[in-house]
Amino acid sequence: MNSKYSNFLTVLLVLIIIAIIAIIGFLGFKYYQTYVSKNEAEDFVETYFGDTQNNPKPDNNTSVIPPSDDDENMYEGVDEGTNNNSGGNSSSSDAPKYNGFLTAGSIEIPATSLKCPIIARSEYSEKALNTAVVELYGPGLNQVGNTTISGHNYRNNTFFSNNKKLNIGDKIYITDLTGKKLSYTIYNKFEAEENYADYMVRDTNGAIEISLSTCTDDSKKRLIIFAKADA
Repeated sequence: MNSKYSNFLTVLLVLIIIAIIAIIGFLGFKYYQTYVSKNEAEDFVETYFGDTQNNPKPDNNTSVIPPSDDDENMYEGVDEGTNNNSGGNSSSSDAPKYNGFLTAGSIEIPATSLKCPIIARSEYSEKALNTAVVELYGPGLNQVGNTTISGHNYRNNTFFSNNKKLNIGDKIYITDLTGKKLSYTIYNKFEAEENYADYMVRDTNGAIEISLSTCTDDSKKRLIIFAKADA
């Protein structure tokens, strides 16, 4: 075999090995980021909302490693001014902080193993959406009417990435700043155009409801889930 050709194959093999190691390292780092973010969110919920009778006062400024995002424009059709809609216990200066953001409560979805703080609507921003799910609109958590909670779909098991796996009848648990924890049952799930926002102001006929909003995996539409508080 020609020595030059042999050397070329050797160099090519080395480059392929380096590329494989780099890809494995990148994927490993992404997995580590997701693992750290998920566990810090769960620890925060357990610390501040795990005891629904005695929530401690805030002195926490927990930092998380937000995963990379490629659906930054999913809320372009939503007027950010709606996040200031007053009502309920959506925000409080005494609320515990998560990664520097005031929280409104927490959300747990057993079917997707989600346990995450809900950032208060007064803190709504792209940075807040990169940190946790955010209360977007409505009377407030666990209040009569429809309260919308928005979150990114990172397609990596964080935030609302697995909402597509939820089914009618699945349970969602919301704990608010008063320590009240309510169980909700999903009764509707559908996709809508990205600029669709009518679902946020729907009439619940006196019921306590939530709407979960995220983007679809291809980021072309919005995935909406309706859930009603159990009697």
